[in-house]
Amino acid sequence: MKKFGVSIFLFFGIVQFHAQKDSISINAELSPDRKTIDVSQEIVYYNRSDKDLNTIKLLNWISAYNKRGTTLVYRKLEDRNYNLHFAKKEELGKVLHLEISDDKHSITIQNEVTDENLFLKLKEALHPGQQIKLELKYKLQLPDRKFTGYGTSPQDTALKYFFIVPDHFDDSNTVKRNYRDIEESVNFKTYWAVKFNTKEVYNIQSNLPKNEPDSFSGYLNSDPEFLFSKNNYPSVTINSDDVKTEIQFGYPVSSQEIQNLEFYLPLQLKFIKERIGNIPEKLFISDKFRAKEDFFGNNDIQFWKFRFKLFSDAENADLDYFGIISKKILDEKIITDKEENHWFKNGLKSYLEIQYLKKFYSDAKLLGQLPETKIFGVKPLKLFHASKVKLLDRYGLAYQYIMTQNLDQKIDEPFSALSNFNDMAISSFETGTLFSYSADKMGAEKFNTLVKDYIAENANNEVNPHDFLEKLSEKDASSEYLKHYISKKQRVNFRLKNFRTENDFLNVKIAKNTDENIPVKLEAQTKEGKRISYWVDTEKNERQKTVQIPAEDVYKITLNNDYIFPEANYRDNFLYTKGVFSNAKKIKFKLIKDIPNPEFNEIYLNPRIRFTNTYDKFLIGMNFKNQSLFDQKFLYSITPSYSTGTGKLTGSGAISYSFLPAESVIQRLTFGVSGSYFHYDYDLAYQKNSLYTNISFRKNPRSTVSRGLGISYTYFQRDLNPQMIAKNDYAKYNLWTVGYGFTDNQMIHEKSFSISTQGMEDYNKITAEALYRWEFAPRQKLSLRLFGGYFARNETRNNIFDYGISRVSDYSFSYNLLGQSATGGILSQQFILADGGFKSFIPGSVNQWITSFNVDSSIWKIFHIYADAGLYKNKNHSTQFIWDSGVKVRLIPDFLEIFLPVQSSLGFEPAFKDYGKRIRYTLILNLSTIINAARRGWY
Repeated sequence: MKKFGVSIFLFFGIVQFHAQKDSISINAELSPDRKTIDVSQEIVYYNRSDKDLNTIKLLNWISAYNKRGTTLVYRKLEDRNYNLHFAKKEELGKVLHLEISDDKHSITIQNEVTDENLFLKLKEALHPGQQIKLELKYKLQLPDRKFTGYGTSPQDTALKYFFIVPDHFDDSNTVKRNYRDIEESVNFKTYWAVKFNTKEVYNIQSNLPKNEPDSFSGYLNSDPEFLFSKNNYPSVTINSDDVKTEIQFGYPVSSQEIQNLEFYLPLQLKFIKERIGNIPEKLFISDKFRAKEDFFGNNDIQFWKFRFKLFSDAENADLDYFGIISKKILDEKIITDKEENHWFKNGLKSYLEIQYLKKFYSDAKLLGQLPETKIFGVKPLKLFHASKVKLLDRYGLAYQYIMTQNLDQKIDEPFSALSNFNDMAISSFETGTLFSYSADKMGAEKFNTLVKDYIAENANNEVNPHDFLEKLSEKDASSEYLKHYISKKQRVNFRLKNFRTENDFLNVKIAKNTDENIPVKLEAQTKEGKRISYWVDTEKNERQKTVQIPAEDVYKITLNNDYIFPEANYRDNFLYTKGVFSNAKKIKFKLIKDIPNPEFNEIYLNPRIRFTNTYDKFLIGMNFKNQSLFDQKFLYSITPSYSTGTGKLTGSGAISYSFLPAESVIQRLTFGVSGSYFHYDYDLAYQKNSLYTNISFRKNPRSTVSRGLGISYTYFQRDLNPQMIAKNDYAKYNLWTVGYGFTDNQMIHEKSFSISTQGMEDYNKITAEALYRWEFAPRQKLSLRLFGGYFARNETRNNIFDYGISRVSDYSFSYNLLGQSATGGILSQQFILADGGFKSFIPGSVNQWITSFNVDSSIWKIFHIYADAGLYKNKNHSTQFIWDSGVKVRLIPDFLEIFLPVQSSLGFEPAFKDYGKRIRYTLILNLSTIINAARRGWY
């Protein structure tokens, strides 16, 4: 306590010179096992609002680790990470004890100590400008570091967001702010004095200036962080005429990487200083910060035992650390609420990256050195357009990739609602592209001066980035559109309509689909590659404009070349001035999906060999489609095939067009036609032709909830054998189907529901299905399924359209059965979870109504138990109750599973002589299912 008293004396001696700035003094003792920490703390808090305060809010964010159901736990589940949800008690973080008082008496906490926001009721109102001193004593149980990168681990301990502090973005002290692990700053304009007491000797690193090995103090406009480790991590000191700073690393760095950084960091810091101003004297880079802010897309590619390098180690160090250092400096210099204004610092980081790449990597390719890799003496990647795409194009391409799926979000979307990909593609890349576009238009030097002055004028003060956009529009009127641009999703498109030659000039007509006064960059290029650029200003409500440029040797005219502006469509940004058919999109054939080249109509040829069923056996064919790595509105796919089982030609094809409204309750509206010709029995073929409309409703890209509506009309024509003809079976029929589906694929509690109605001239039926899957332990799940089917009218000639009990009647040819018409043998034992969903071979089908309940639960590793029960009624028969139970073995979960029946309505099945024939299996070979599962949490 004597040491604590001395530190308090020194602390308040310094604070007297800094009125209206909060101060926090901490004396903390870390337990020998680094699992708990005892804290004595004093907070001097100023009322920065213009109203009296009767309540003060303190952030108690360690409670985010305390239990299930917190915002942090839910966000981790959104990212497909259940570690915190299933954490053991000793791995959690929480406050074990807390006492709060002011100068005179103790203060009552209005809510629970386990809450993330503590509201303190004051005895007397705190007037504007007045201060209050709070004394806190508490003990923390530190969480395991594996959850967020902060906490304790066998190797080291990282502290951030654990100490109880005020929320400086909430002057009213009324709004709850929960911890979400998004690296947001909540404490600024604060003087910190922190003293640690430890039983063992640790190397302690921090973003605060170090006074002694265990003592830190100084002003921060970001939140303090501390790293306790037995290791000595390196640092790099820059001491040049331009920059004097020390960069400390909170992780191991190889000697080779240090050597690279000693060369690149002075260049990087000088570059950054010239654009945003002075560099802090100290920068601390944690392992977590490095992983989040390093350069995306430059990592080596590893395949099996092979490793392919895109860039050299030195280039990787340069690219990675330029982004890391840029963002760290911006975080230290700019104070803004990340939830609302994330785009400002993210956009400036990407702007700096773009400028850096323009200067030092202008000719670098997106794939780096990879296209030069030889395989059997050839360079196969040279065949791809991706090999010609520049590294600088990545900013525009990332926006194109997410925009073509209509999964992009507006720039000023609250950060907590941004998907992980949009954090990069929209908040960072799109905003940085727009800043670079403005800098290119007004002049980079003017833009840099504006940024530098704005940061300097607002040093140590919270900024509103909209003020920056206002200043930008005052300096350059053509940037005025940005004030409105960021507030909604955009689909801006410039189009070169035509050109006319007049004397020695070209009159070029440009169209745009927006009323905003967005400038456009026109580029004229000769055959020799010489380029001349022209900036064209547009007026508000001006949708077309004609520009006159010199015609001298102009071969090609381009708008916004190299993806410099986030447009919705680049395919209409090119015109050639020579040749009658020069502006017709040329056709280019490719074997593998590629980044689309907007100047060509690309057709992808994909040789296919696949096993479909026992009748067609292997299909050998060629797929022709236009779908590249990016989604397109108009899609076609045609696959003629040779059936090795029948020796005949088969195949399928589909054409669709999608509408993707940017701001609507509908995310995607698709109209399409499809057709197929295959075999469903030996020497019996079927044709299936469909017209369909699908509606996908708008969803929050972070959400796992999807909703859709589908309407289809399908015509079927089947070959019949003599026995089927004699029974007057259906050779031709058509089906109308209308269905609605809801799915929520969140971890832990997965839910889905669907309802549909289907009809033809002989029947109408209504079907509903609900599924709930609960993950009650890691990789251990309980599944519940409820199914109901009812014929409103049934005048069919046979049972082909009936509901199945244990086997489905695949009259719509949609279940990919290996033996569509098999009645015995291994093919007939394939199980599809549809209709009644019974695994035991309970005979019959249902022509009136059925309801069933299916249960499946993990018991140990790959072994599950299942049970099914249901009621059904057929015409002219009484209601029947059926049930079954057994063991399921998940050899490859959701793709290859074996069902071993035990007890059912039929009896004790293992005692049956034909038990081997009663075993069921599922076999699903669907690559898209695997891809969709892998994408969850990223989009």
